[in-house]
Amino acid sequence: MPAGPVSTGGCPQARPAVRAAGYLRDVPTEPTEQQPPAAHGPVEVRRSDRRRRTVSAYREGDRTIVLIPARMSKAEERRWVTAMLDRLAAKEARRSVPGGDTELAERAGRLSERYFGGRARPGSVRWVTNQNTRWGSCTPAEGTIRLSHRLRGMPEYVVDYVLCHELAHLLVPGHGPDFWRLLEAYPRTERARGYLEGVAATARTPDLPPDVTDDEEV
Repeated sequence: MPAGPVSTGGCPQARPAVRAAGYLRDVPTEPTEQQPPAAHGPVEVRRSDRRRRTVSAYREGDRTIVLIPARMSKAEERRWVTAMLDRLAAKEARRSVPGGDTELAERAGRLSERYFGGRARPGSVRWVTNQNTRWGSCTPAEGTIRLSHRLRGMPEYVVDYVLCHELAHLLVPGHGPDFWRLLEAYPRTERARGYLEGVAATARTPDLPPDVTDDEEV
């Protein structure tokens, strides 16, 4: 079932669309040279005089509809179409994280044995999709560890570091000297922290649209 746009801004009824330079454009806008990735399917860009500061995108069957302000330049259109396609794909991936909790729990058990003498014993370890501002979390009182789905696809040593970080919290709740001394047992701590800091810095790059939603203000 096609999902409607999340923008609350008005948009006039779509005009007949024609295929131009590899994807659909509204008449009477001029053709563009942009070619969206084939995996996204056809893309229809709809310009609206009533839309002032927001860009929205949604799926309609096998087509992606991108709604932009009429004042937007061709360069801005190309940038936003690419950004919104990526954003929709990421949002769809976040809706359902594939299985793997059992494997993740087993992995945590092996890391506990190797680096903490088996003393860190979580009650549950699982992937979650609602952690977009942290890589992992731990509730020592309940023995639960949760890892952000954003770690999927990152190098194994990075995932292992986050697991070790949360395992260490089962033994030392805070981030004091005792905690960091305990985490020194994992030999790639500094390398993994540098990797994650780089990912976070890239996400804050000012010339890129913030990867927050599929409805953005421009």
